[in-house]
Amino acid sequence: MEHVHIPYRSAIVLSLMLMACVPARKYQELEARANTMESEQQTALAKARDVQARSDEQQMTLEDLQKRKTLLERDTATTGIALRTMQRQYDKINKLNDELLDKYNNLLAGDRSENRKLLSDLEALRLDLQNKEDSIARSSKALAEREARLAELRTELERKDKAMKDLKERVSQALTGFEGKGLTVEQKNGRLYVRLENKLLFPSGSAVVDQKGQEALVNLAHAIENDRDISILVEGHTDTDKILPGSTYKDNWDLSVARATSVVRILQGRSAIDPTRITAAGRSEYVPVDPDDKAKNRRIEIILSPDLKALYNMVAD
Repeated sequence: MEHVHIPYRSAIVLSLMLMACVPARKYQELEARANTMESEQQTALAKARDVQARSDEQQMTLEDLQKRKTLLERDTATTGIALRTMQRQYDKINKLNDELLDKYNNLLAGDRSENRKLLSDLEALRLDLQNKEDSIARSSKALAEREARLAELRTELERKDKAMKDLKERVSQALTGFEGKGLTVEQKNGRLYVRLENKLLFPSGSAVVDQKGQEALVNLAHAIENDRDISILVEGHTDTDKILPGSTYKDNWDLSVARATSVVRILQGRSAIDPTRITAAGRSEYVPVDPDDKAKNRRIEIILSPDLKALYNMVAD
């Protein structure tokens, strides 16, 4: 984290004390302005934490979908085994039924009481056989429905995975000139992570993106602006160095939010991306990629996530 030495509110107050000719009204205006900016910083911090909560919830939803898919596959396999077992039992009952029918035909001329008992046994066997046939029919239908849902889920997951691979290729091509210069593109957990170190985006102590950083962000924006079902989360990260007194930013939360917001403004303002698809979030110092390398921890991460509502509905139904 770069140390920022930009006096702000304290410098204004000191200047007013040293210059007796400045009217008291001017001092009050500056004081009110400083209070307003501090309030806005607190509001931005609260929004950043709320965005993080939504991001964590989205990650949990993705993990829940994968777990539900695994359970559905396991349940389908179990049902198939049960159906095959019932089919073998059904074949045995059919064979026994044929044997009893032969005995019945041989005993028709025998004792009537014995015949009545045999007929009663045959009727009980027939009813039991009918019940098993009905159970097998219901199980077969349920298994067919599960297999159809599982096939549909697999197809949709494969489609989503291919779409993310295609997106990664487009993004990598758009940022070819920047990879290896503080920029990496990685696909994991069904998402695409574009990581830009601060040296590629911001001058020391600033939340204003420099010219080269703007070029990289505009290339990225044009590569993803037509992907309507992709949500875009921009996360600002800092190192563990504390903000010095007198800085423009109150703490690392404040700085990480400011930098994420600067990136979002460029993505939105220099492309046709729908603003409702973009979220800015500050993660402060708490999600380092390398505890021993502060430069890597000072970064912007742009996380591209597919819309999982359709998949979730398929598993939940």
